[in-house]
Amino acid sequence: MLIKFFNDPERLWKLVTLLTSGVGTTCAIFALTLLLSAPLGILAALARMSKHTAVRGPVIFYIYIMRSTPLMLQIVCFYYLLPQLLPFRANPFGTVIFAFVINYAAYFAEIFRGGIQAIPVGQREAGHVLGYERTQVFMRIILPQAIKNVMPAVTNEVITLVKDTALASTVAITEIMIIAKQQVSVSSSVEPFLLAMILYMILNGIAGQFCKLAEKRLGYY
Repeated sequence: MLIKFFNDPERLWKLVTLLTSGVGTTCAIFALTLLLSAPLGILAALARMSKHTAVRGPVIFYIYIMRSTPLMLQIVCFYYLLPQLLPFRANPFGTVIFAFVINYAAYFAEIFRGGIQAIPVGQREAGHVLGYERTQVFMRIILPQAIKNVMPAVTNEVITLVKDTALASTVAITEIMIIAKQQVSVSSSVEPFLLAMILYMILNGIAGQFCKLAEKRLGYY
């Protein structure tokens, strides 16, 4: 493919402007997925560790499905399936967020489960001796330490999430990747893909730095 942008500053700037117009959607998918899937993952982890089979069994099955099938396939299935099940018209962006959230919640559930189970039993017993109730022991003693322990794994998921936002293009959500595809099709040049790659690298660098700051703040545990 011919070089059509890198040797023409004006066209290159227009291309950069077009691609950055999709950054907002990419960041929205990233932020909403992270904010919703992490708490849901903690709840799923607790249900996964439940002593009651009626609670634990469905969660194990849900996690198995989410981790055993591609996210792209889940997005497409929900995109076409939800309108058939819901009494109202499903918004494409909302459908994408739903697919991302339940997918990442399954991965977070296993990560947090490992972190919670790694906390020594003595920590719980010490909390009860101090007069804390079960919920207080979990929220004030167990969960902060568990989050600190799983931060490296969470960071990996965060970086993967930044890249996975490109899968929203499979259902025509206007984000960085779909704009890059359109420009490649129009220009017959691979340069839009190269610029999209740079944008994803920048976003991943920013997300990685936030994760490092969070890990540093949790370092006192």
